[in-house]
Amino acid sequence: MSGTRDIVQKLWNLCNILRDDGITYQAYVTELTYLLFLKMLAETDRQAVLPEDCRWAGLTSREGDALLTHYRSVLLKLGTTGSPSIRTIYADAQTSLRKPANLCELVGQIDKLDWYSAKEDGLGDLYEGLLEKNAAEKKSGAGQYFTPRPLINCMVRLLKPQPGEVIQDPAAGTGGFLVAADRYIKAQTDDLFALPKAQQEYQRRWAYAGLELVPDTHRLLMMNLLLHGIEPELVRGGDTMGPDGEALGTADVILSNPPFGTKKGGGRPVRPDFTITSDTSNKQLAFVEHIVRALKPGGRAAIVLPDNVLFADGAGRQLREWMMELADLHTILRLPTGIFYAQGVKTNVLFLRRGTASRGNTKAVWVYDLRAGQPSYGKTRPLKVEDFAPFEAAYGDDPNGTAPRTDEGPEGRFRRFTREEVRMRAENLDIAWLRGSDVAGEDELEEPEDIAEAIRTHLQRAVVEIEGLVDELSIPSTSKEDAV
Repeated sequence: MSGTRDIVQKLWNLCNILRDDGITYQAYVTELTYLLFLKMLAETDRQAVLPEDCRWAGLTSREGDALLTHYRSVLLKLGTTGSPSIRTIYADAQTSLRKPANLCELVGQIDKLDWYSAKEDGLGDLYEGLLEKNAAEKKSGAGQYFTPRPLINCMVRLLKPQPGEVIQDPAAGTGGFLVAADRYIKAQTDDLFALPKAQQEYQRRWAYAGLELVPDTHRLLMMNLLLHGIEPELVRGGDTMGPDGEALGTADVILSNPPFGTKKGGGRPVRPDFTITSDTSNKQLAFVEHIVRALKPGGRAAIVLPDNVLFADGAGRQLREWMMELADLHTILRLPTGIFYAQGVKTNVLFLRRGTASRGNTKAVWVYDLRAGQPSYGKTRPLKVEDFAPFEAAYGDDPNGTAPRTDEGPEGRFRRFTREEVRMRAENLDIAWLRGSDVAGEDELEEPEDIAEAIRTHLQRAVVEIEGLVDELSIPSTSKEDAV
Protein backbone atom coordinates (compact mmCIF):
# COMPACT_ATOMS: atom_id res chain seq x y z
CA MET A 1 0.00 0.00 0.00
CA SER A 2 3.03 2.29 0.11
CA GLY A 3 2.52 3.03 -3.58
CA THR A 4 -1.01 4.25 -2.90
CA ARG A 5 0.16 6.42 0.01
CA ASP A 6 2.85 7.99 -2.16
CA ILE A 7 0.34 8.78 -4.91
CA VAL A 8 -2.15 10.23 -2.42
CA GLN A 9 0.57 12.52 -1.07
CA LYS A 10 1.57 13.61 -4.57
CA LEU A 11 -2.05 14.31 -5.47
CA TRP A 12 -2.48 16.30 -2.29
CA ASN A 13 0.66 18.30 -2.98
CA LEU A 14 -0.82 19.34 -6.33
CA CYS A 15 -3.16 21.55 -4.33
CA ASN A 16 -0.25 23.98 -4.07
CA ILE A 17 -0.68 24.65 -7.78
CA LEU A 18 -4.16 25.99 -7.15
CA ARG A 19 -3.54 28.31 -4.23
CA ASP A 20 -3.22 31.37 -6.41
CA ASP A 21 -6.49 30.41 -8.11
CA GLY A 22 -8.30 30.87 -4.78
CA ILE A 23 -9.47 27.25 -4.57
CA THR A 24 -10.40 25.71 -1.19
CA TYR A 25 -9.36 22.21 -0.14
CA GLN A 26 -12.89 20.88 -0.57
CA ALA A 27 -13.15 22.42 -4.04
CA TYR A 28 -9.77 20.92 -4.85
CA VAL A 29 -10.93 17.39 -3.99
CA THR A 30 -14.05 17.94 -6.09
CA GLU A 31 -11.88 19.20 -8.99
CA LEU A 32 -9.64 16.17 -8.63
CA THR A 33 -12.73 13.96 -8.69
CA TYR A 34 -13.64 15.24 -12.14
CA LEU A 35 -10.16 14.65 -13.52
CA LEU A 36 -9.27 11.45 -11.67
CA PHE A 37 -12.42 9.67 -12.72
CA LEU A 38 -11.60 10.27 -16.40
CA LYS A 39 -8.01 9.10 -15.88
CA MET A 40 -9.07 6.03 -13.90
CA LEU A 41 -11.53 4.98 -16.60
CA ALA A 42 -8.70 5.26 -19.11
CA GLU A 43 -6.39 3.17 -16.92
CA THR A 44 -8.99 0.41 -16.47
CA ASP A 45 -10.14 0.32 -20.12
CA ARG A 46 -13.66 1.41 -19.16
CA GLN A 47 -13.84 4.54 -21.31
CA ALA A 48 -16.61 3.07 -23.43
CA VAL A 49 -19.10 4.56 -20.95
CA LEU A 50 -17.95 8.04 -22.03
CA PRO A 51 -18.55 9.91 -25.29
CA GLU A 52 -15.38 9.84 -27.40
CA ASP A 53 -14.82 13.59 -27.09
CA CYS A 54 -14.97 13.37 -23.27
CA ARG A 55 -12.11 10.95 -22.71
CA TRP A 56 -8.74 11.51 -21.05
CA ALA A 57 -6.78 11.78 -24.30
CA GLY A 58 -8.81 14.85 -25.22
CA LEU A 59 -7.31 16.65 -22.21
CA THR A 60 -3.69 15.57 -22.68
CA SER A 61 -3.73 16.59 -26.35
CA ARG A 62 -4.65 20.24 -25.65
CA GLU A 63 -2.99 23.20 -23.98
CA GLY A 64 -3.77 26.75 -22.91
CA ASP A 65 -7.19 28.29 -23.50
CA ALA A 66 -8.18 25.42 -25.79
CA LEU A 67 -7.70 22.95 -22.92
CA LEU A 68 -9.75 24.99 -20.43
CA THR A 69 -12.54 25.53 -22.97
CA HIS A 70 -12.61 21.82 -23.83
CA TYR A 71 -12.60 20.83 -20.15
CA ARG A 72 -15.60 23.04 -19.42
CA SER A 73 -17.51 21.49 -22.33
CA VAL A 74 -16.62 17.97 -21.10
CA LEU A 75 -18.05 18.72 -17.64
CA LEU A 76 -21.25 20.09 -19.14
CA LYS A 77 -21.71 17.14 -21.49
CA LEU A 78 -21.03 14.46 -18.88
CA GLY A 79 -23.48 16.09 -16.49
CA THR A 80 -26.31 15.90 -19.03
CA THR A 81 -25.63 12.72 -21.06
CA GLY A 82 -24.43 9.20 -20.49
CA SER A 83 -25.23 6.66 -17.78
CA PRO A 84 -27.03 7.65 -14.55
CA SER A 85 -23.86 7.10 -12.53
CA ILE A 86 -21.79 9.37 -14.77
CA ARG A 87 -24.48 12.05 -14.69
CA THR A 88 -24.57 11.85 -10.90
CA ILE A 89 -20.84 12.45 -10.60
CA TYR A 90 -20.85 15.33 -13.07
CA ALA A 91 -24.26 16.83 -12.25
CA ASP A 92 -24.01 20.65 -12.31
CA ALA A 93 -20.23 20.28 -12.51
CA GLN A 94 -18.30 23.49 -12.99
CA THR A 95 -14.57 23.97 -12.78
CA SER A 96 -13.13 26.34 -10.20
CA LEU A 97 -10.00 26.71 -12.31
CA ARG A 98 -9.58 30.07 -14.01
CA LYS A 99 -5.98 29.86 -15.24
CA PRO A 100 -5.32 27.48 -18.17
CA ALA A 101 -1.76 26.94 -16.96
CA ASN A 102 -3.02 25.46 -13.68
CA LEU A 103 -5.30 23.00 -15.46
CA CYS A 104 -2.48 22.03 -17.81
CA GLU A 105 -0.19 21.39 -14.84
CA LEU A 106 -2.83 19.29 -13.06
CA VAL A 107 -3.53 17.15 -16.12
CA GLY A 108 0.19 16.68 -16.78
CA GLN A 109 1.02 15.73 -13.20
CA ILE A 110 -1.91 13.30 -12.94
CA ASP A 111 -0.86 11.70 -16.23
CA LYS A 112 2.70 11.12 -14.92
CA LEU A 113 1.72 9.32 -11.71
CA ASP A 114 2.64 5.65 -11.19
CA TRP A 115 -0.72 4.23 -12.22
CA TYR A 116 0.61 0.67 -12.38
CA SER A 117 1.19 0.71 -8.60
CA ALA A 118 -2.17 2.42 -8.07
CA LYS A 119 -3.98 -0.32 -9.98
CA GLU A 120 -2.13 -3.02 -8.03
CA ASP A 121 -3.33 -1.56 -4.73
CA GLY A 122 -6.81 -0.68 -6.01
CA LEU A 123 -8.01 2.60 -7.44
CA GLY A 124 -10.86 2.71 -4.96
CA ASP A 125 -8.41 2.58 -2.07
CA LEU A 126 -6.40 5.36 -3.70
CA TYR A 127 -9.43 7.62 -3.91
CA GLU A 128 -10.54 6.75 -0.39
CA GLY A 129 -7.06 7.66 0.81
CA LEU A 130 -7.47 11.06 -0.82
CA LEU A 131 -10.81 11.59 0.96
CA GLU A 132 -9.20 10.62 4.26
CA LYS A 133 -6.30 12.98 3.61
CA ASN A 134 -8.78 15.78 2.99
CA ALA A 135 -10.56 15.02 6.26
CA ALA A 136 -7.29 14.93 8.20
CA GLU A 137 -6.30 18.36 6.88
CA LYS A 138 -7.64 20.88 9.40
CA LYS A 139 -7.64 23.67 6.84
CA SER A 140 -10.11 21.78 4.67
CA GLY A 141 -12.80 21.68 7.35
CA ALA A 142 -13.98 18.36 5.88
CA GLY A 143 -13.03 16.23 8.87
CA GLN A 144 -15.15 17.87 11.52
CA TYR A 145 -17.14 14.68 12.00
CA PHE A 146 -15.22 12.35 9.69
CA THR A 147 -15.48 8.84 11.10
CA PRO A 148 -11.98 7.36 11.58
CA ARG A 149 -11.40 4.20 9.55
CA PRO A 150 -10.37 2.09 12.59
CA LEU A 151 -13.73 2.89 14.23
CA ILE A 152 -15.68 2.14 11.04
CA ASN A 153 -13.91 -1.19 10.61
CA CYS A 154 -14.51 -2.11 14.26
CA MET A 155 -18.25 -1.49 13.89
CA VAL A 156 -18.37 -3.53 10.68
CA ARG A 157 -16.44 -6.45 12.18
CA LEU A 158 -18.82 -6.62 15.14
CA LEU A 159 -22.04 -6.45 13.07
CA LYS A 160 -20.75 -8.96 10.50
CA PRO A 161 -22.75 -7.93 7.38
CA GLN A 162 -23.60 -10.90 5.17
CA PRO A 163 -24.15 -11.39 1.42
CA GLY A 164 -27.77 -10.80 0.48
CA GLU A 165 -28.43 -8.34 3.31
CA VAL A 166 -29.49 -4.75 2.69
CA ILE A 167 -26.93 -2.46 4.31
CA GLN A 168 -27.96 1.15 4.85
CA ASP A 169 -26.34 4.42 5.89
CA PRO A 170 -28.92 7.23 6.10
CA ALA A 171 -26.12 9.81 6.47
CA ALA A 172 -23.76 8.32 3.91
CA GLY A 173 -21.14 11.08 3.62
CA THR A 174 -18.41 9.87 1.28
CA GLY A 175 -19.38 6.22 1.79
CA GLY A 176 -16.94 5.01 4.45
CA PHE A 177 -19.38 2.60 6.13
CA LEU A 178 -20.75 1.20 2.87
CA VAL A 179 -17.27 0.66 1.41
CA ALA A 180 -16.08 -1.02 4.63
CA ALA A 181 -19.11 -3.34 4.67
CA ASP A 182 -18.49 -4.22 1.02
CA ARG A 183 -14.83 -4.91 1.74
CA TYR A 184 -15.78 -7.17 4.67
CA ILE A 185 -18.23 -9.18 2.53
CA LYS A 186 -15.74 -9.49 -0.32
CA ALA A 187 -13.12 -10.81 2.09
CA GLN A 188 -15.56 -13.56 3.14
CA THR A 189 -16.58 -14.47 -0.41
CA ASP A 190 -13.34 -14.47 -2.43
CA ASP A 191 -14.12 -11.02 -3.82
CA LEU A 192 -17.73 -12.20 -4.49
CA PHE A 193 -16.54 -15.04 -6.78
CA ALA A 194 -17.78 -17.62 -4.25
CA LEU A 195 -21.33 -16.34 -4.83
CA PRO A 196 -23.67 -17.28 -7.71
CA LYS A 197 -23.70 -14.81 -10.59
CA ALA A 198 -27.12 -13.44 -9.69
CA GLN A 199 -26.02 -12.74 -6.12
CA GLN A 200 -22.82 -11.05 -7.33
CA GLU A 201 -24.98 -8.71 -9.36
CA TYR A 202 -27.23 -8.12 -6.33
CA GLN A 203 -24.22 -7.21 -4.18
CA ARG A 204 -22.98 -4.68 -6.70
CA ARG A 205 -26.32 -3.00 -7.39
CA TRP A 206 -28.90 -3.57 -4.67
CA ALA A 207 -27.15 -4.48 -1.41
CA TYR A 208 -26.33 -0.90 -0.40
CA ALA A 209 -28.73 1.92 0.36
CA GLY A 210 -28.14 5.43 1.60
CA LEU A 211 -28.77 9.15 1.38
CA GLU A 212 -26.45 12.15 1.37
CA LEU A 213 -27.86 15.64 1.64
CA VAL A 214 -24.92 17.75 0.39
CA PRO A 215 -24.56 17.61 -3.44
CA ASP A 216 -20.75 17.88 -3.55
CA THR A 217 -20.37 15.20 -0.87
CA HIS A 218 -22.84 12.99 -2.77
CA ARG A 219 -20.61 13.38 -5.84
CA LEU A 220 -17.59 12.15 -3.86
CA LEU A 221 -19.70 9.33 -2.40
CA MET A 222 -20.76 8.03 -5.81
CA MET A 223 -17.23 8.07 -7.20
CA ASN A 224 -15.93 6.29 -4.10
CA LEU A 225 -18.52 3.52 -4.46
CA LEU A 226 -18.00 3.13 -8.22
CA LEU A 227 -14.24 2.85 -7.83
CA HIS A 228 -14.80 0.07 -5.28
CA GLY A 229 -16.91 -1.87 -7.78
CA ILE A 230 -20.28 -0.86 -6.32
CA GLU A 231 -22.89 0.44 -8.77
CA PRO A 232 -25.64 1.32 -6.28
CA GLU A 233 -29.23 1.74 -7.35
CA LEU A 234 -30.35 2.70 -3.82
CA VAL A 235 -27.72 5.30 -2.84
CA ARG A 236 -29.05 8.73 -3.68
CA GLY A 237 -28.89 12.41 -2.86
CA GLY A 238 -31.63 13.53 -0.51
CA ASP A 239 -32.77 14.45 2.99
CA THR A 240 -33.32 11.60 5.44
CA MET A 241 -35.51 13.92 7.50
CA GLY A 242 -37.95 14.27 4.61
CA PRO A 243 -39.87 11.98 2.24
CA ASP A 244 -36.56 10.70 0.80
CA GLY A 245 -35.80 9.09 4.15
CA GLU A 246 -39.14 7.33 4.38
CA ALA A 247 -38.67 6.06 0.81
CA LEU A 248 -35.24 4.64 1.68
CA GLY A 249 -36.93 1.48 2.89
CA THR A 250 -35.92 -1.10 5.47
CA ALA A 251 -32.54 -2.73 6.02
CA ASP A 252 -30.93 -5.73 7.67
CA VAL A 253 -27.90 -3.71 8.80
CA ILE A 254 -27.54 0.02 9.46
CA LEU A 255 -24.15 1.61 10.07
CA SER A 256 -24.05 5.38 10.48
CA ASN A 257 -22.53 8.48 12.01
CA PRO A 258 -25.44 10.95 11.72
CA PRO A 259 -24.79 14.72 11.69
CA PHE A 260 -24.74 16.39 15.09
CA GLY A 261 -26.54 19.54 16.17
CA THR A 262 -29.86 21.09 15.20
CA LYS A 263 -31.53 21.08 11.81
CA LYS A 264 -30.69 24.19 9.80
CA GLY A 265 -33.12 27.00 10.44
CA GLY A 266 -34.61 25.12 13.40
CA GLY A 267 -36.77 23.04 11.06
CA ARG A 268 -38.43 19.81 12.12
CA PRO A 269 -38.38 16.49 10.27
CA VAL A 270 -41.00 16.32 7.51
CA ARG A 271 -41.77 12.65 8.03
CA PRO A 272 -45.38 11.48 8.43
CA ASP A 273 -44.06 8.22 9.91
CA PHE A 274 -42.25 10.01 12.76
CA THR A 275 -44.06 10.17 16.11
CA ILE A 276 -41.27 10.62 18.68
CA THR A 277 -39.09 13.36 17.17
CA SER A 278 -41.55 15.12 14.88
CA ASP A 279 -41.45 18.25 17.06
CA THR A 280 -37.70 18.53 17.60
CA SER A 281 -34.98 20.08 15.44
CA ASN A 282 -32.34 17.87 17.10
CA LYS A 283 -30.90 15.96 14.16
CA GLN A 284 -29.26 13.11 16.02
CA LEU A 285 -32.49 12.25 17.87
CA ALA A 286 -34.43 12.24 14.59
CA PHE A 287 -31.81 10.00 12.94
CA VAL A 288 -32.16 7.50 15.77
CA GLU A 289 -35.91 7.33 15.16
CA HIS A 290 -35.26 6.76 11.45
CA ILE A 291 -32.77 3.98 12.18
CA VAL A 292 -35.02 2.09 14.59
CA ARG A 293 -37.95 2.36 12.16
CA ALA A 294 -35.81 1.36 9.17
CA LEU A 295 -34.48 -1.84 10.74
CA LYS A 296 -36.21 -5.03 9.71
CA PRO A 297 -37.32 -7.29 12.59
CA GLY A 298 -34.08 -8.89 13.76
CA GLY A 299 -32.03 -6.25 11.95
CA ARG A 300 -28.97 -4.79 13.66
CA ALA A 301 -27.40 -1.36 13.84
CA ALA A 302 -24.34 0.46 15.12
CA ILE A 303 -24.63 4.25 15.40
CA VAL A 304 -22.13 6.93 16.42
CA LEU A 305 -23.92 9.48 18.62
CA PRO A 306 -22.94 12.36 20.91
CA ASP A 307 -23.29 12.02 24.68
CA ASN A 308 -26.32 14.28 24.90
CA VAL A 309 -28.50 11.69 23.16
CA LEU A 310 -27.98 9.50 26.22
CA PHE A 311 -29.20 12.04 28.78
CA ALA A 312 -31.31 14.69 26.96
CA ASP A 313 -34.70 15.36 28.55
CA GLY A 314 -38.03 15.74 26.75
CA ALA A 315 -37.92 14.13 23.32
CA GLY A 316 -34.56 12.56 24.20
CA ARG A 317 -35.91 10.59 27.14
CA GLN A 318 -39.06 9.62 25.23
CA LEU A 319 -36.91 8.41 22.33
CA ARG A 320 -34.74 6.26 24.61
CA GLU A 321 -37.77 4.62 26.22
CA TRP A 322 -39.32 3.96 22.82
CA MET A 323 -36.05 2.62 21.39
CA MET A 324 -35.52 0.20 24.29
CA GLU A 325 -39.07 -1.09 23.92
CA LEU A 326 -38.80 -1.75 20.17
CA ALA A 327 -35.15 -2.77 20.07
CA ASP A 328 -32.59 -4.54 22.21
CA LEU A 329 -30.05 -1.83 23.00
CA HIS A 330 -27.51 -4.37 24.17
CA THR A 331 -24.19 -2.46 24.06
CA ILE A 332 -22.87 1.09 24.40
CA LEU A 333 -19.25 1.93 23.66
CA ARG A 334 -18.06 5.17 25.30
CA LEU A 335 -15.52 6.56 22.85
CA PRO A 336 -12.49 8.62 23.83
CA THR A 337 -12.33 12.28 22.83
CA GLY A 338 -10.11 13.72 20.13
CA ILE A 339 -10.91 11.05 17.54
CA PHE A 340 -12.92 13.57 15.54
CA TYR A 341 -11.64 16.78 14.02
CA ALA A 342 -13.83 18.66 16.51
CA GLN A 343 -11.89 18.00 19.71
CA GLY A 344 -14.65 18.66 22.23
CA VAL A 345 -17.18 16.20 20.83
CA LYS A 346 -17.90 13.32 23.23
CA THR A 347 -19.38 10.33 21.44
CA ASN A 348 -20.60 6.78 21.85
CA VAL A 349 -21.46 3.86 19.62
CA LEU A 350 -24.89 2.33 20.26
CA PHE A 351 -25.30 -1.30 19.18
CA LEU A 352 -28.88 -2.53 18.91
CA ARG A 353 -31.10 -5.19 17.39
CA ARG A 354 -34.68 -4.56 16.30
CA GLY A 355 -37.00 -6.91 18.13
CA THR A 356 -39.68 -9.12 16.64
CA ALA A 357 -42.11 -7.95 19.35
CA SER A 358 -43.10 -4.33 19.92
CA ARG A 359 -42.35 -4.16 23.66
CA GLY A 360 -39.77 -5.12 26.26
CA ASN A 361 -36.86 -5.92 23.97
CA THR A 362 -34.06 -4.36 26.07
CA LYS A 363 -33.44 -6.51 29.16
CA ALA A 364 -30.01 -5.11 30.01
CA VAL A 365 -27.42 -2.70 28.61
CA TRP A 366 -23.70 -3.46 28.60
CA VAL A 367 -21.46 -0.37 28.73
CA TYR A 368 -17.78 -0.42 27.73
CA ASP A 369 -15.79 2.65 28.85
CA LEU A 370 -13.01 3.32 26.34
CA ARG A 371 -12.81 6.92 27.52
CA ALA A 372 -11.50 6.80 31.10
CA GLY A 373 -7.73 6.97 31.41
CA GLN A 374 -7.20 6.95 27.67
CA PRO A 375 -4.53 9.13 26.04
CA SER A 376 -5.62 12.27 24.24
CA TYR A 377 -6.22 11.45 20.61
CA GLY A 378 -5.50 13.94 17.86
CA LYS A 379 -2.79 14.79 15.39
CA THR A 380 0.00 13.42 17.59
CA ARG A 381 -1.89 10.27 18.62
CA PRO A 382 -4.19 8.97 15.88
CA LEU A 383 -6.70 6.24 16.57
CA LYS A 384 -5.48 2.75 15.65
CA VAL A 385 -7.08 -0.65 15.04
CA GLU A 386 -5.48 -2.13 18.14
CA ASP A 387 -7.18 0.47 20.34
CA PHE A 388 -10.44 -1.46 19.84
CA ALA A 389 -9.07 -4.98 20.38
CA PRO A 390 -10.03 -5.26 24.11
CA PHE A 391 -13.56 -4.01 23.40
CA GLU A 392 -14.02 -6.41 20.49
CA ALA A 393 -12.88 -9.31 22.69
CA ALA A 394 -15.35 -8.26 25.42
CA TYR A 395 -18.19 -7.81 22.89
CA GLY A 396 -17.86 -11.38 21.65
CA ASP A 397 -18.50 -13.15 18.36
CA ASP A 398 -22.27 -12.73 18.18
CA PRO A 399 -23.28 -9.56 16.25
CA ASN A 400 -26.44 -9.27 18.39
CA GLY A 401 -24.50 -9.09 21.64
CA THR A 402 -25.63 -12.48 22.99
CA ALA A 403 -22.17 -14.09 23.30
CA PRO A 404 -21.03 -14.89 26.87
CA ARG A 405 -19.79 -11.72 28.60
CA THR A 406 -18.16 -10.87 31.92
CA ASP A 407 -19.14 -7.93 34.11
CA GLU A 408 -15.73 -6.57 35.16
CA GLY A 409 -17.08 -4.73 38.21
CA PRO A 410 -16.45 -1.15 39.43
CA GLU A 411 -12.75 -1.27 38.53
CA GLY A 412 -13.23 -2.73 35.06
CA ARG A 413 -14.22 -1.24 31.73
CA PHE A 414 -17.18 -3.49 30.87
CA ARG A 415 -20.31 -3.55 33.02
CA ARG A 416 -23.91 -4.74 32.79
CA PHE A 417 -26.89 -2.60 33.84
CA THR A 418 -30.35 -4.12 33.99
CA ARG A 419 -33.35 -2.47 32.38
CA GLU A 420 -34.67 -1.66 35.86
CA GLU A 421 -31.38 0.03 36.84
CA VAL A 422 -31.56 2.15 33.69
CA ARG A 423 -35.20 3.01 34.42
CA MET A 424 -34.27 4.13 37.93
CA ARG A 425 -31.80 6.55 36.37
CA ALA A 426 -34.73 8.22 34.59
CA GLU A 427 -33.59 6.49 31.37
CA ASN A 428 -30.22 8.28 31.57
CA LEU A 429 -27.77 6.12 29.60
CA ASP A 430 -24.75 8.36 30.12
CA ILE A 431 -23.30 5.82 32.54
CA ALA A 432 -19.79 6.37 33.91
CA TRP A 433 -18.11 4.76 36.91
CA LEU A 434 -14.34 4.88 36.39
CA ARG A 435 -12.26 7.73 37.71
CA GLY A 436 -11.47 10.21 34.93
CA SER A 437 -14.35 8.71 32.98
CA ASP A 438 -15.38 12.04 31.50
CA VAL A 439 -12.51 13.06 29.25
CA ALA A 440 -8.90 14.04 29.11
CA GLY A 441 -8.79 17.79 29.53
CA GLU A 442 -7.59 20.29 26.98
CA ASP A 443 -4.41 20.72 29.00
CA GLU A 444 -3.38 17.26 27.78
CA LEU A 445 -3.59 18.27 24.14
CA GLU A 446 -0.13 18.73 22.72
CA GLU A 447 -0.61 20.47 19.38
CA PRO A 448 -1.50 24.21 19.41
CA GLU A 449 -3.89 23.50 16.53
CA ASP A 450 -5.68 20.86 18.63
CA ILE A 451 -5.98 23.20 21.61
CA ALA A 452 -7.36 26.03 19.48
CA GLU A 453 -9.77 23.66 17.78
CA ALA A 454 -11.00 22.35 21.13
CA ILE A 455 -11.77 25.88 22.30
CA ARG A 456 -13.52 26.75 19.04
CA THR A 457 -15.56 23.55 19.14
CA HIS A 458 -16.72 24.13 22.72
CA LEU A 459 -17.94 27.59 21.73
CA GLN A 460 -19.72 26.23 18.66
CA ARG A 461 -21.39 23.49 20.68
CA ALA A 462 -22.54 26.00 23.26
CA VAL A 463 -24.13 28.15 20.55
CA VAL A 464 -25.82 25.10 18.97
CA GLU A 465 -27.20 23.94 22.32
CA ILE A 466 -28.51 27.41 23.16
CA GLU A 467 -30.18 27.69 19.76
CA GLY A 468 -31.70 24.24 20.20
CA LEU A 469 -33.00 25.14 23.66
CA VAL A 470 -34.54 28.37 22.43
CA ASP A 471 -36.05 26.49 19.51
CA GLU A 472 -37.59 23.84 21.76
CA LEU A 473 -39.02 26.40 24.21
CA SER A 474 -40.31 28.84 21.60
CA ILE A 475 -44.04 29.55 21.53
CA PRO A 476 -45.65 30.24 18.15
CA SER A 477 -46.10 34.00 17.74
CA THR A 478 -49.81 33.62 16.96
CA SER A 479 -50.65 31.74 20.16
CA LYS A 480 -51.31 34.78 22.37
CA GLU A 481 -53.39 36.57 19.75
CA ASP A 482 -55.41 33.44 19.08
CA ALA A 483 -56.11 33.04 22.79
CA VAL A 484 -57.43 36.58 23.15
